[in-house]
Amino acid sequence: MKRKLIIIGIVVVLFITIGLGIGGNYFYNVAIKRSADAPALHGGGSSKAVASLKQTPERQTKIAELLKWTNQQKFEIVQIKSFDGLTLKARFLKNPNSNGRAVILAHGYRGSGEQMQGITKYYYDLGYDVLKPDARGHGMSEGDYIGYGWHERKDYVDWVDFLKKEKQEDRIFLHGFSMGAATVLMTSGEKLPDEVKGIIEDSGYTTVMAELSHQLKYLYHLPVFPIMDVTSIITKIRAGYSFKEASALDSVKKNKLPLFIIHGDQDDLVPTEMAQEIYKAAVSDDKEIWFVPGAGHTEAYTIAEEEYQKRLKAFLNGSLGSQ
Repeated sequence: MKRKLIIIGIVVVLFITIGLGIGGNYFYNVAIKRSADAPALHGGGSSKAVASLKQTPERQTKIAELLKWTNQQKFEIVQIKSFDGLTLKARFLKNPNSNGRAVILAHGYRGSGEQMQGITKYYYDLGYDVLKPDARGHGMSEGDYIGYGWHERKDYVDWVDFLKKEKQEDRIFLHGFSMGAATVLMTSGEKLPDEVKGIIEDSGYTTVMAELSHQLKYLYHLPVFPIMDVTSIITKIRAGYSFKEASALDSVKKNKLPLFIIHGDQDDLVPTEMAQEIYKAAVSDDKEIWFVPGAGHTEAYTIAEEEYQKRLKAFLNGSLGSQ
């Protein structure tokens, strides 16, 4: 009888282990592996406020003018080699009035550097050169997995080096949205040259574990443990990083650069509370946070464009001082 129970116990453990392995690989393929099909994330899409705003004649005219301006620009396609041998590409827009000022814009999950047209034009109007990389596993860049900012942080250090050496930029800002926001936060914890003057993050998450656990809860109604832990182990094996080590919170504890945190107070994709956690963890003496009323995920620029521009310009000028 005892032996029979042991055999049954072994079989049960094997079934659970195999099931968790299958489940972990499934979630890796859904969330981490490069794919043309993006999952419908909880809290994604436009809010009713933004959807309504986009239908107004004034907004339609503005969008048409922005698209016209974007199509008139001559973006140079540039590239670098990553620390692990990937060819990463970006769009670079030279501004004749930049005088060494540049911004690196980081796009969100499953996005590309083709996006972010509005903020691109605003930086250009301010006299900045603009670099818009396609993150590894996205767009024109190589890579078969998404790093959620963790491996991308090393890529962005290399993009900073590219701007310094190839474009002679001496005043550089990093500005990211969603996954791109987490990317610039994680980059802020690396050893950056003096040419980097500040970090702007819009709708960034605290850790990959926390964000994916948030999505698992709402999309699949499954327990975080042990599914996320198993998926994290599989990600470590297949992509070289774990969810727990990929932490914007740990990174901002090492960042001394000026930090501007922007988050919509109606963000369901990346909970608004995460912005407060990041602000509390940040050790920078020059940090500020702005919760945008009525804005969902990455909607702050659309909901409050004039205020966004005003606050951003003040942050940029303050970070540069008299330079």
